[in-house]
Amino acid sequence: MKNIVTKQFSVLSDFMDVYGFMRDIYSKDWCNGVPAPFLEYAFYSFSYWMDLSQTYKNRIWLDSGEIVGFCFYTNPVTDIYFSLKPGYEELAPEMIAYADRYMPHLDGNIQLILFGGQQALMKAAESAGYKQISQFSEWVYDFERPLNFPLPEGFYFVNPAEHDMDKVSECCWKGFDHEASEGPWNYQYIHNNRLLQIAPHATPEYPVAVANDRGEYVCWAGMWWVPENQLAYLEPFCVVPEYRRTGIASAVLSELYRRMKPLGATYMTGGDNDFYQKIGFLPMITWTFWKKQ
Repeated sequence: MKNIVTKQFSVLSDFMDVYGFMRDIYSKDWCNGVPAPFLEYAFYSFSYWMDLSQTYKNRIWLDSGEIVGFCFYTNPVTDIYFSLKPGYEELAPEMIAYADRYMPHLDGNIQLILFGGQQALMKAAESAGYKQISQFSEWVYDFERPLNFPLPEGFYFVNPAEHDMDKVSECCWKGFDHEASEGPWNYQYIHNNRLLQIAPHATPEYPVAVANDRGEYVCWAGMWWVPENQLAYLEPFCVVPEYRRTGIASAVLSELYRRMKPLGATYMTGGDNDFYQKIGFLPMITWTFWKKQ
């Protein structure tokens, strides 16, 4: 017999349990919700991905003390996600109703983010008056297929033990186009990459940095290794604008393939643009977005 209770999420006391829950229900197509590193990366890169001001509104569902459901936001606070353990689909209407009434709203609106396979939640969202407004596919690399693009001449892979986090931060500032919109690098958000290095489940020995002949970092690929899921979770990944379309990004993903496959990784996450498709990634994760009309 199920014994369902709920509680509000506390960052300090519940984060590790929620991480374990997400890890335990992981599916490569995200049909049970996002993988565990998704949430941890959001928390530890809060300047970009997480607004901590209303995390108390996130809610946990438990059965006899075991987490079976989780409703949460990242950034913006109006984007709402759901993780639900298989066998507990009857909780979907209650979870959607909670999000609709209590999760952060902006101008009276929220957006539900549901993944292909979360059929019970989609049905509950429709019943609650939500309609799917868009969707896209995220590309994933299957390690059954070799990935072997060479690094162009004039660049080198930095030894992971010698990664310079100041250079990583500058690379990310430029690589995510902040320089174009917010001005030159001046140590903005430098704490973000340092915090990511010390996150509870960080694996700082696996990211890849590429430098030019002047020692400047031109590409950075973060890597979160989840051995229980055989998952190589890529985040963040960027190339400084003047070095794009040079083959560096393909070479970096090939280097990650070489590093992670011997550990037992079977899949590596990617993104949603054509670059991933061109080098052999496959569409595996369907994001859908729902709003009330």
